[in-house]
Amino acid sequence: MDLDASQHSNTVSGTTLEESRPALSWQGKIAASANLVWETYKKKPISYWIQLFLSSSAMLTAFPASSLLSRLYFADGGKSKWIISWTAVAGWPLTALFLIPVYFFGKVSPTPLTIKLLLWYIVLGFLSAADNLMFAWAYAYLPASTASLLASTSLIFSALFGYFIVKNQLNLSSINAIVLITAGAVIIALDSSSDRFPGISKTQYNLGFLWDILGSALHGLIFALSELVFMKVLGRRSFHVVLEQQVMVSFFGFVFTTIGLVINNDFNRMRLEASSFKHGGGSYSMVIIWATITFQLGILGSVAILFLSSTVLAGVLNAVRVPLTSIAAVILFHDPMSGFKIISLILTVWGFGSYIVGHSSSSSSKAP
Repeated sequence: MDLDASQHSNTVSGTTLEESRPALSWQGKIAASANLVWETYKKKPISYWIQLFLSSSAMLTAFPASSLLSRLYFADGGKSKWIISWTAVAGWPLTALFLIPVYFFGKVSPTPLTIKLLLWYIVLGFLSAADNLMFAWAYAYLPASTASLLASTSLIFSALFGYFIVKNQLNLSSINAIVLITAGAVIIALDSSSDRFPGISKTQYNLGFLWDILGSALHGLIFALSELVFMKVLGRRSFHVVLEQQVMVSFFGFVFTTIGLVINNDFNRMRLEASSFKHGGGSYSMVIIWATITFQLGILGSVAILFLSSTVLAGVLNAVRVPLTSIAAVILFHDPMSGFKIISLILTVWGFGSYIVGHSSSSSSKAP
């Protein structure tokens, strides 16, 4: 009885103390947050945080740079959609080189290449080549800021295709994200008259808009099919397996795109394009080379983020690079930035945020 009374007394007093405890001030909240960050930092070695920083920096700089260089190619006199789509896959040997230290120092073996897996890589490579070509058409006719905003609709298609193909969960946050990003794309479409560069006709703008949306849809399909390959064929998802998949898909994308370049006789036109490029052949070469390098650096960064952290952080970085690309395009290319486009940008980032929060909550609820 004395024990029960003591427990009852402690419960009552505990409740009274909790109810009477004052809420944390903003200084206290900052201190608590700082303490949480410090505790999280101490759980990982310094090498982990260096790798995470470098990977995040690669995503936030390489992908926007690749987008801006694609637009610069067309703005300064480039004409071939095949050439600029070729730069997205021509750097596949750079990614392949990273597999060598992974195999050597990580003491892992290459994944056996079965006929079924090879066929999947060929299909994904073909779809990747088509996807890059669609985005090349978009950057030929759209401002870089607009093309970047529209490309963010790939999140919509990733969620939808993931739901139907991989049976991923489609929660209210995902649906909210789909609605917000769709609204952002519709707003851009309504403001097309003030978003065109001089010399770009309404038909060309609409064509670029259409190819951007179709490319985003295909990108979402590729993402869902890649996840299906990891689940049904590979049966695992580790750093070297994801890197192998990226290398093989890029390789076959390179093969299909190179065939298109040869058929279209664009390899022979490179010299002609270089001679008529705005700042000369040297500038033309630099645009092509750096467009190739930056795209592969972005891929390496995204693969490393997925391995080191989570898809949530990858989603956060994708959300951040949309406004970064848009702001850089306004500064460097003087892209038109009307009130409609600002609203579209806000809705797009809001949509990404909704998706990230929903995905993070879903992952936390599944954790043991």
